[in-house]
Amino acid sequence: MRKVADCRDYPSESNCSLTISGEEEEVVRAAAEHAASVHGHTDSPELRQEVRKMLKDEVAA
Repeated sequence: MRKVADCRDYPSESNCSLTISGEEEEVVRAAAEHAASVHGHTDSPELRQEVRKMLKDEVAA
């Protein structure tokens, strides 16, 4: 099942609206890289674990 990470679920100063969907490992990697490059987080195993916990199952359109 595809997974989704949606920045809109986690309000930030930048009001980011990015949504990432795909296979779980792809989404975790992309979301962690996005969190680091856009939101100033450090890309670490701990961040990736937190991202993994926040993923939702993709709902078919």
